[in-house]
Amino acid sequence: MNTTTLPPQSGRAAPESPKPPLWHVGTLTYTSAGLIALFFWLLWGDFAWSMRDRSIGNVILILFKKFEASDMLTGLLMSSLPSALGLLIGPIISYRSDRHRGRWGRRIPFLLIPTPIIVLSMMGLAVSPKIGTFLFEHFGLHSFGLNPTILVILGVNWMLFEFGCIIANSVFGALVNDVVPQAVLGRFFGMFRAISLIAGMIFNYWLIGRVETHYFEIFLGIAALYGACLTIMCLKVKEGKYPPPPEPVEIPGAAGGFWLAVKTYFRECFGNPHYLWFFAMMTASGLAIAPVNLFGIFYANSISMSMGMYGKCLAITYLISLFLAYPVGALVDRFHPMRVCLAALGLYGICALWGGFYARSTFTFSLALVAHGVISGIYFTAVASMGQKLLPRSRFAQLSSACGIVIGICSIIMAPALGMFLDYTGHNYHYTFFTAAIFSGLAVFASSVMYHKFKACGGPDNYIAPE
Repeated sequence: MNTTTLPPQSGRAAPESPKPPLWHVGTLTYTSAGLIALFFWLLWGDFAWSMRDRSIGNVILILFKKFEASDMLTGLLMSSLPSALGLLIGPIISYRSDRHRGRWGRRIPFLLIPTPIIVLSMMGLAVSPKIGTFLFEHFGLHSFGLNPTILVILGVNWMLFEFGCIIANSVFGALVNDVVPQAVLGRFFGMFRAISLIAGMIFNYWLIGRVETHYFEIFLGIAALYGACLTIMCLKVKEGKYPPPPEPVEIPGAAGGFWLAVKTYFRECFGNPHYLWFFAMMTASGLAIAPVNLFGIFYANSISMSMGMYGKCLAITYLISLFLAYPVGALVDRFHPMRVCLAALGLYGICALWGGFYARSTFTFSLALVAHGVISGIYFTAVASMGQKLLPRSRFAQLSSACGIVIGICSIIMAPALGMFLDYTGHNYHYTFFTAAIFSGLAVFASSVMYHKFKACGGPDNYIAPE
């Protein structure tokens, strides 16, 4: 084939080739390939993270019921204890993380350090019944009894597990905020949610029915998965450079940097009514969804639903939510998480009220459980990027932890109080749905107030977070 090369025409510029799209966040710039790689490694870590979150709590609940823990004790250990630890640890970690500068970034070190603690605690949970049985047989009449002894050992390892998780939870969302561009946050959290749902489907469809007989293998398997995946994610995800942290104001006569940090923390976090309403909105929303999640397994047990059937209901829930995850994330990017969350909370309140009146049989409870899971899943997908959209980047982890303080204090009170009430009523678990409906109404009110404040600060297109 003959080809002829024509000389360039004088006076006419050659057409420019289109530039590949770039995404920016802080000092980081991503090409499409770089953004895909970032998503892959974050979602790699998220799968192990989700397997931990979707499984360990449910396994512990089943073991608590197996070893005859009361509803009040369950509320204390499953909600109040983690909340109390969060009050003590979360603010310190988030405050230090926002101000940390090092070769590994300001978030990665706080994810790597607690990983071995979490892994070892899961191994401890695996052997807790055996240790409790050994101690009971060794001390005989001087022990609390077999089941109480096992519950004590489970509680100690559970506390260690929550200690490590709280450290990691305090900064994981902040890492996403630092490395994922704002323009794709909603879609990222949609995929994040999808991975979490897949993990939940795997556990609830195939494993939850085997917990009582194979909890040892489940704990060890998830411990190995979590330790490997989180470590690899931390080594692969790179943070950018950050501006120097703000210098603390010197206070003559102050008793060291600790009290100065405490004063700075509370002034910056609780001195602006804008963020107080943000805390109220997030707290009421979290408390609305918590009762059914906390006592759902006990509810199923009270109406003679097998754990296999309960797990399959959750698997169906996660399958539906899986198909909704990315579309909801796209809606969040288009319409803002505030609007999507308001709609989800209103719908959830209606669902909870229906469950309170009608979820009395296995069939109606199954319907209420699936509806609860799907609608709360829409809310969780939408709210995942709420903090990133409403809080200033410079104090994101700090304000997030302050929100955690408010949620923690309310959870410390609510969970055991609800457990005591359920014990008093003879374990009438339909009251969990009525409790959820009440908090849903409060959440809708607080969200409406926050939405008006959000509009006053610029709305979806021009919002500027108050400093």
